[in-house]
Formats: sequence, structure tokens, C-alpha cells
Amino acid sequence: MAKWVYMFKEGNANMKNLLGGKGANLAEMTNLGLPIPQGFTVTTEACTDYYNSGKKVTDDVQSQIFEALGKLEEMQGKKFGDNEDPLLVSVRSGARASMPGMMDTILNLGLNDVAVEGFAAKTGNPRFAYDSYRRFIQMFSDVVMEMSKTFFEGILDEIKESKGAKFDTDLTAEDLKEVITRYKAIYKSKMGEDFPQDPKVQLMEAVKAVFRSWDNPRAIVYRRMNDIPGDWGTAVNVQAMVFGNMGNTSGTGVAFTRNPSTGENGIYGEYLINAQGEDVVAGIRTPLPITRLEEDLPDCYKQFMEIANKLENHYRDMQDMEFTIQEGKLYFLQTRNGKRTAPAAIKIACDLVDEGKITPQEAVLRIDAKSLDQLLHPTFDPKALKEGHVIGSALPASPGAAAGKVYFTADEAKEAHEKGARVILVRLETSPEDIEGMHASQGILTARGGMTSHAAVVARGMGTACVSGCGEIKFNEEEKYFELGGERINEGEYISLDGSTGKIYLGDIRTIEASVSGYFGRIMDWSDEFRTLQVRTNADTPTDTLNAVKLGAEGIGLCRTEHMFFDPERIPKIRKMILSKTVEGREAALEELLEFQKADFKAMFEVLEGKPMTVRYLDPPLHEFVPTSHEDIEQLAMDMNLTVADVKATCDSLHEFNPMMGHRGCRLAVTYPEIARMQTRAVMEAAIEVKNEKGYDIVPEIMIPLVGEKKELKFVKNIVEETAELVKKEKNSDIEYHIGTMIEIPRAALLADEIAEEAEFFSFGTNDLTQMTFGFSRDDAGKFLDAYYKSKIYESDPFARLDQNGVGQLVKMSCEKGRQVRPNIKLGICGEHGGDPSSVEFCHKAGLTYVSCSPYRVPIARLAAAQAALNNK
Repeated sequence: MAKWVYMFKEGNANMKNLLGGKGANLAEMTNLGLPIPQGFTVTTEACTDYYNSGKKVTDDVQSQIFEALGKLEEMQGKKFGDNEDPLLVSVRSGARASMPGMMDTILNLGLNDVAVEGFAAKTGNPRFAYDSYRRFIQMFSDVVMEMSKTFFEGILDEIKESKGAKFDTDLTAEDLKEVITRYKAIYKSKMGEDFPQDPKVQLMEAVKAVFRSWDNPRAIVYRRMNDIPGDWGTAVNVQAMVFGNMGNTSGTGVAFTRNPSTGENGIYGEYLINAQGEDVVAGIRTPLPITRLEEDLPDCYKQFMEIANKLENHYRDMQDMEFTIQEGKLYFLQTRNGKRTAPAAIKIACDLVDEGKITPQEAVLRIDAKSLDQLLHPTFDPKALKEGHVIGSALPASPGAAAGKVYFTADEAKEAHEKGARVILVRLETSPEDIEGMHASQGILTARGGMTSHAAVVARGMGTACVSGCGEIKFNEEEKYFELGGERINEGEYISLDGSTGKIYLGDIRTIEASVSGYFGRIMDWSDEFRTLQVRTNADTPTDTLNAVKLGAEGIGLCRTEHMFFDPERIPKIRKMILSKTVEGREAALEELLEFQKADFKAMFEVLEGKPMTVRYLDPPLHEFVPTSHEDIEQLAMDMNLTVADVKATCDSLHEFNPMMGHRGCRLAVTYPEIARMQTRAVMEAAIEVKNEKGYDIVPEIMIPLVGEKKELKFVKNIVEETAELVKKEKNSDIEYHIGTMIEIPRAALLADEIAEEAEFFSFGTNDLTQMTFGFSRDDAGKFLDAYYKSKIYESDPFARLDQNGVGQLVKMSCEKGRQVRPNIKLGICGEHGGDPSSVEFCHKAGLTYVSCSPYRVPIARLAAAQAALNNK
């Protein structure tokens, strides 16, 4: 019989895939003899079984849950459902990968109208008993029944106001009974039935809610953003309750063994006296720093520090811990490797190596490659900042500088972002439903919440600047404005946030790009030592090239020559070429472009100092260059002694129904060989001149795009070779050069062995290869892909993360076929996938020579390549 449920004492840290991260760590802490409220874990396999059984918990799973509950009753000496002294439990989700905020916790489960009175009598603390019951009703209604929290918060605020209470802790037992009566009434009016009184029904509904949460829209979005497969499922942890809301010797808190924002070594966290778990992260009351616990409850603090250090030494990583103190007795509710910013991750990894706890290899594997993006985030321009008007400050929850227009809801933030606006999301507090709006924002500002609130944790994970807990903000949500520091800021107006200092500024302050050094340099040096895959960049200007080289690029894998033509000085010349009716006319126009193109190549070869550069010949369809405005058409007609009607007729004739598959790439060179001649001359002259002037050993790589047939490549290659040899002769040079192609049409992948007879290298243009393999345009796919994610047809965007099954199969096939013909063929990838860690790992396994990505993703690719090498030894 399958085992679906494990007591904590039956598991260990290695059972993460089965028990989830939380369950495995609770088991491990139980084995270490730490003070853990006991309980059991319903496995991730039970979650998968729930979906396979048509979203039902089978009798087998249910009977094992109640069997485990019986064992827990024996351990605790209390009965679940007892009316005198009930065993109460908490229910939490826990997937194998940490997914903060994906599912809220349910506390105090097992209370009902009768048991709450017995509980009050047994504890001698009626206020505590009724507070526990009102919290349970609110959590169960919100998390399990999906009623809006605002119904309950509104009732609580009304009663607090009528009683003159500032905090919920100021309400008496009688006040809380009134809250409960009103909570149950709103539950009945919204759900059409009474609040469930049978604890077993409460428990099974909560278990089902955890399983359902695995597939809610925000979980699907989070998984897509973090490359988490949908078939992993989540576990459920059922744990005996301990209570932090029993009075002034009780409390609850969240702590980290090192600072999750900076990486500084030292305890960091917050707690609240007389509170329950969610109060700290929900930010309803502003918590105290953990160091104050030493004054409030010195014995608890001493024990807490001993256990925190023991856990960090045991896991050899920074820990994020939740704890509760019940009447002076300390309990740990969970520990996990803490979420951290990229600067903190790098500092902690280096410090742990220096402390002898981990090896450099482990340090490299510890860092989430995607998170390096954060290190390259902007800061404010110091000059502009001096002029900045500070309107408030709060907690610096996630580093980086951000400026943008204020929006008050996640949906509006997402909408504004999609229209191209920079957005700052301003909320009373964020919740998991806001994830897409948070993702679309440059920065996040909240009125409530501490350094461990939802907004802080999620923003740190995304690398988004966040300032939290700004209690001075006064909101007017109906009229869409807020007031702070004597200023009124309306929706759509600019503010700026400094997530590193917590300061909030009026207006749009200029930001500057980040620079990296120190710990970052050490991690990058280790990465370069361990990786076998080279990392190049996609760059079209000397500035981008210089940036990329500074960030560790080993050359250019893609120089898109068409980007050099869009300059206002140059575009009239390419337009002249397009409108010329004769070869001579086209050659004359191209002659004017030659010097510009050559000067660009020279500048880039100089910056590269001998590193390789792959130059892709003109790729886009010609209609992208022709004028569209009436003034531009008139100007062009005048320049070329043509009528406006002639110019319009030529422009119209270039229109294509499907330009992605139209007259572009090598097809242009087949029709207009003079384009390939001009580009070859520009590349070769630039290379020879820089080689002679600077002494760099330059070997140009010329890449013919969009090839689907060997004879097509051969035709263009002949033109290139003829011109290159002519230039070599003119310049009396013996420079070497290579001619290769982009594999971006499925036919080229299928016939890669034939194409390799002519091509000296392949570069996979995975953007076009993905478009043509899937048969959809990346410019339009966004309109319908959301429906595919919701229906679980696709789990991730194939343009952001390489489709390893389909497109990946074409890449592998091309590599194998290419090597059969040309064993030393150079193989690279130059689509956007070159900077995606999971795609980099695929390229390592496929045996590619290099990946090429945008300049700011070069460090990500370097680290991901090292991780791929270490993980696939």
C-alpha cells in the first residue's frame, strides 16, 4: 500500500521531493532534538494523486491522515474535536521549491462554538480563546473558502473603533465574541451555510485547499517565473498548535541567521509579543527587532540564539526561521535556506567559503544565476539625488533604485507596464494575488509590513526595489491618490524609491547603471574556472561591446548589422539603395554606407582587442527601412529625382503578408549580391586595418542568416569569398576569416550535415527557430499564451526558456549532423535563450562551444555555465 502520510519523526532533510522543503526540514529538526511542535506531512505524491483522481482526496489518503492524527493525539495527550481541551492544529503548504506567499497558513484549526468555551475554561484565558477562534474563522474563510479578507478586516476595524481600541490586542473577550458573531454572520450570508463545526470536515477542507493552491493563477505565474515544473505538487504540513497570543510572555517572530538584504553575519529578524504567526509577515502591527527579545525574555533569547547557530552550522547556509513563544517556552515552527538578495547571496557564499563551511564549487552552486540581474540594477544619479525632495522614509526592504508612475492596483500596474510606462506599485500591503503587478513594476511601496512582509520577500526574490511599512501614507483609493510628507500624489504621477535606504522621493529621479566588484568578482572568477562553455555577447555598438567585455564577455556571438543602418544620417542612404532600379544605382548608394559600416566594425574590433566577432549580414525585410511619413517620402523623392507616386509605389511593392517568412536574410543577398559585397568589404577592411594599426590577431566570422538550403549558402558564400580575397589582395594581407550560418529554419536543422559542407560554424538563432518550429510569431504569441499557461498546455514562454523537447531536439540533431561532416565545427547560440540559466545548461549538455546573450546577462550566463558543468560532471 502506498504511504501518503509521514509523521515528522519518520522523515529527514533528504526527502524534500516527497515531503516538500518545509516537511523535510521539520523532520530534520525533529531528528536534531529541537523544540518542534509535532505533526505530520501529507506528501507531494498525494497532491498529484488528488489531481489524478479528479480533484478528490481518496479514501486511502484520508484514512492515513486520520491515522496520523491519532498518533499526534497520543503524543500531545489531547483529542482532536474534544470540547473540553481540544487538540488544535495549523495547516501549511510546502512545495519542494520555496514558493513564498503562494498559500497562506491556517491556524487554530479544530475550534468551534462549543470547543472555544472549553478551551477558554481550560486555559483560564477567555480573551486568548476567543481571539484564537476569530483568527481561525478569518483564515479558514479566506484561505479555504476564498472569501475576501476585507469583509473581516472591515468588521474588526469597526469594532476596534467603536470600543476605542488602537490594536486588536486592546479588545476584551466580550468584544471578541461580538467579532465572532459578526464573522459567522458574514460567512453565512456569503457562503449560504453555517461556518463548519466538525473539526474533521475543517481539516479535510484545509488539506484540499492546500492542494488547490498548487494550481491557482498566482502559483502558475510564480512557477513560470522560477522554472518550477507543474507536476511537482505541494505537500501539506499539519502541526500541533503552539500559541503566541496567550499574553505578554508569549509571542511570535521570523528571523534570519544573516541579513537577507546585505549578507552581514548576525541575527536579523522581527517579533511581536502577544501575537500569532501571520501578524508579523502580514504587517498589521509593526514588529520589534529580534535583539529586543533579549530584554523582554532573556532565557528565550539565549535558547533561540543557540538553536539558530546550530541550524546554520547544520545546513551550512543562512537560515530563515519562524518561531513561537508560548508562556515563556520557545518552539521552532520551521526553518529553510533563506531567500536573499543577489548582493547578500554573493557575500554569504564567499563568507561561508572563508569560514571553511563550504567549498568554492558549492558557493557557485548556491547562487541563483537569474538573481545576478539584481546586481546590475540601477542606483540614483548622485547629482540628481541631491536635488531630490524626500517626502517620507520607511523600511529598506529590497535594494535598488526605481522611479516610475504611481498605480494602486496590480492590474493597473500591469496594464501601464504593457503600454511602456515605468511603474511604481503603491499598496496598503501586498498579497500573493498581486504577483503579476509586482513583476511589472520598477518598484513597490507599501504602507504596512516589515522587512519580512510579503512585499519584502517577493520583491527581494524578483530583484525589484521595495520600501515597506510606510505608516504615514494616507490613501484615498476611490479618488486614486495618496498623501505623504505634505504632498498629494495622484495616480500616474512620478515618485522615486530607494530600496537600499528606504527613502521615498517626489518626482522622477534619474538612475544610473550599477557596477560590480569585490565578492561578485570572486564568484565570477570561480565560475570561469569551473565552466567549459564560452560566453559571448549580442552587441551592435562599441558602447554595448565595451559594457559586455567589462562584464566578462569573451567576444561577440551576434553583431546585427542592420541596427547600424537606423541612424538618422544613414537611413536615407539605405533607402536610396532600396529605391534604385539598377545595380549601379544600388552600388553607388551602398558605397556611401560602406564607410559608416566599416567605421563601426573598426570601433568594435578595437574594443574587442582580438576577441572574436560574428557579424550577421543584413537580415530584416527591406520594408522595415522605407519611409512611412509623408514628409520622409517627399524628402526621399526629392533626393532621388523621383515623383512621390514612384516612391510610394516602390514602398507599397515591398509590403509582405508574412514578412517573418518573406524577402529577408540570405534571400536579400541572393537577389541583391551587391549588399553582401559591401558588407564583406566593410568587415575585411576594418579587420585588416585594426590588425595592422593595433597588432590584434583578428579572425572575422561572417554569418549568413536564414539559410535553408546548401546551394543557397554556397551562392552567398562565393560572393563573400570573392570580395574577401579581393580585399586581402588590395591590402596585401594574409588575414584568416571564417564563413558560417545561422540555423534558424527547421529545414536547415534537418539538413545540417549538408549545410556543414559549406559552413565553418553554426550559430543557433533560437528566436526564429522557435517561431518557425512552433509556427507562431513572438510579437503576437503574448496575446494567447496566457490561455495556454492557464490550461497547462505550456508551462513557460518558449521565447524566454528554450523548448528543450522540440526546438532542443532540432539543435541537438544539427550539432550531431554538423560534427559528422566537420568534427571541429564551432557551435553557438545567439537567441535570447543564451542568457537563460536552464537554456544554458541545455547548451552545455548539447556540447555547444559558446552561448551569446545581451551584455547585462553575461554574468548570468557565466555563472549558469559553471553550474551546468558542476551539475553534469
